[in-house]
Amino acid sequence: MDATPAGPTGRLDRFRLVLVLGSLVALGPLTIDMYLPALPAIVADLHTTEPLVQLTLTGSLLGLGLGQLVIGPYSDAVGRRLPLVLGTLVHVAASVLCAFASDVTMLAVLRVVQGLGAAATAVVAMAMVRDLFEGSAAATTISHLTAVMGVAPILAPSLGSAVLAAGSWRWVFGVLAVLGLALVVVAVFAVRETLPPERRNSFRARPVLRAFGNVVRDGQFVALTSVAGLAFGTVFAYISAAPFIMREQYGLNDRQFGLVFGLGAFALITATQFNPLLLRRFSPACWLAFSCRSSSCWPGWRS
Repeated sequence: MDATPAGPTGRLDRFRLVLVLGSLVALGPLTIDMYLPALPAIVADLHTTEPLVQLTLTGSLLGLGLGQLVIGPYSDAVGRRLPLVLGTLVHVAASVLCAFASDVTMLAVLRVVQGLGAAATAVVAMAMVRDLFEGSAAATTISHLTAVMGVAPILAPSLGSAVLAAGSWRWVFGVLAVLGLALVVVAVFAVRETLPPERRNSFRARPVLRAFGNVVRDGQFVALTSVAGLAFGTVFAYISAAPFIMREQYGLNDRQFGLVFGLGAFALITATQFNPLLLRRFSPACWLAFSCRSSSCWPGWRS
């Protein structure tokens, strides 16, 4: 029988786990949002255009997405801690190089690499939840993890604005490098391995592609992922345009932009905190559909 690590049972232990994993997952949102107030300054300093600078945001998202496709199966094969440490170190190196980028093309390429590194923290943290919990316990833990992670997009633009007040946009990437190094320390000293050798899978191409094929053929997965993808597509369309619209059309300064952006993120995170309560009564699929009245989905429903 496969050995499954027992998840933390005490409130304090679970709080510590959520805090540690949340700090790891927060690296992605910090990487995306912290430099947003600096986009107009990057346009001016690199003598480029707004659409080209917005591609640097696309680059980080591309890296985050592609990185999860590789790091996920890799962590299933070698365990969680090694990919976590290596990925975070890649993020640190890319952040340092971003600070010295001489043109927008170089910055965009480095942002892809930076996103690849940040993907390690995101995918490994979520995989560790899967290792330790299942069912409603996993969904509840992810909801709390999302709340911790959600502090990052609330604080990131304001933090970026504070950095800009002290220096140039290049300093933002220096701060991201320092944060990445801090997370390496967390990964080394505060994260234990949750995937024992007997539960690991092969990292050969054919089994990995076969597993991806099984996932793609799962209708429920495709439907839920499509909904999430479309929702986040609208969010990132807003994120990429907001710095220019709010500053140039509405005349907001760096601090005001950070506050307005943070309010939207705060509303999103507040809404996620209703999820654990709703999951006690509804299945995730039925709550998403909202119109489901089957007794199997809504135990309290009586026709």
